[in-house]
Amino acid sequence: MHVSEPGTVIDQGSLEQLQTPLAAAWEQIRIGLRRDCGARTFDGWLKPAELGEFDVDTGELELVMPSKFMADWVRSHFGERLALAWKTVLPIVRDVRIAAAEGGPRPSPLLILEDIPAPTATAGPRDPDAPNFDPRYRFDTFVIGKANEVAATAAKTLASADHVAFNPLFIHGGTGRGKTHLLHAIGQDFLARRPTARVVSMSAEKFMVEFVRALRENDTIGFKGRLRSADLLLIDDVQFIAGKDSTQEEFFHTMNEIITAGRRLVITSDRAPQDLDGIAPRILSRLSWGLVADINPAEYELRLNILVLKLAALPGVSMTQPVVEFLARRLTNSIRELEGALNRIAAYAMMTGRTIDLPFVEEVLANVLRANQRRISIDEIQTQVAEHYRIRKAEMTSARRAREVARPRQVAMYLSKQLTPKSLPDIGRRFGGRDHTTVIHAVKQIEKLRAADAELDADIRLLTRQLEG
Repeated sequence: MHVSEPGTVIDQGSLEQLQTPLAAAWEQIRIGLRRDCGARTFDGWLKPAELGEFDVDTGELELVMPSKFMADWVRSHFGERLALAWKTVLPIVRDVRIAAAEGGPRPSPLLILEDIPAPTATAGPRDPDAPNFDPRYRFDTFVIGKANEVAATAAKTLASADHVAFNPLFIHGGTGRGKTHLLHAIGQDFLARRPTARVVSMSAEKFMVEFVRALRENDTIGFKGRLRSADLLLIDDVQFIAGKDSTQEEFFHTMNEIITAGRRLVITSDRAPQDLDGIAPRILSRLSWGLVADINPAEYELRLNILVLKLAALPGVSMTQPVVEFLARRLTNSIRELEGALNRIAAYAMMTGRTIDLPFVEEVLANVLRANQRRISIDEIQTQVAEHYRIRKAEMTSARRAREVARPRQVAMYLSKQLTPKSLPDIGRRFGGRDHTTVIHAVKQIEKLRAADAELDADIRLLTRQLEG
């Protein structure tokens, strides 16, 4: 089977024909469920489930039940367990959707295995306020680099130390840089060290919705009590309460109560406090009292290390170093996009049986690569090359032919040809009005020298990474 377009949904029949790792993983999960839940419960409720569609873009897998009643029951009793099992056994499956077979029967509940009990909980009824942390988002799976070192260190300190010198911790950065990962890691580590602690985690949007509901139902005391009694309060995406005056009033008092009581508060946002429009000045001032840690765009080395770690969690997926370096160099928007691209490549490779080489990656990620293609200018190239070789940028357009300036100029011409869509005459004009034949000679000369001069080849690789990253 050949998958020609990203976003293709693979149906059940194709999965069975290909004997993909999805089927093997499902068999492994079924064995574990039968062992944990008991034969009667498994045979009555889980055994009838069949693999449905798998969306390689979102990582969502469908499990199909014979009837709507069974789908609803399994979803409510086993939904979280099934999702966690799939994430553990086969990480390319990021979510599980339980659906009823089309045209399936809708039998009366009285006829559905009345004597089969639901799985018993080991720790009593689940606290509705207990946070549902993603087990994949731990400190040991968070790759640290220059871009996130301060935020990661502060997060670990707040989660583990008996006393912290800062409170709150405010983490900010663009979408997909790891803020939510750190939030979940803090919560899980904090609870692991303090099993009886009360941790509340919610988005600022959920804070607002629940506060409005409490006002409507005349239950603001209950709302305040739940949040302000937390030993650790985690609030994600605080920018969503911008312009909501009554919500901000309650948020401010909640912050004060938590901090004054010596409990811990972690807040994330896509912007620094001073850049948050529509937030009350006293909230911004309170946020700035603690530690403000930013997460910058991941540099090339960090992206490379993240890919290596993620590949280790994908057994059976083989990727050469040049392909890994290509992905780290070209996918620069966010870590989330990088992980999604890797999952897509792995899924397509497993379902088609093709080797993961550069042509395959370029085919599967065609749209993503186009979106990431940064417009590099000749001026940028000249600046970067001049700095690298410690010459004046003016030498790029000068008439001097001394080797110490001629060779860097040729390198800049070569990179201009490789990294920009400019024509040879255009490039020549940007280098002091030189003829296009001069550019051709420079390109051929550098190509020849790269094959024989390891130092020059390393220089060009480094310059390319810097310009593309």
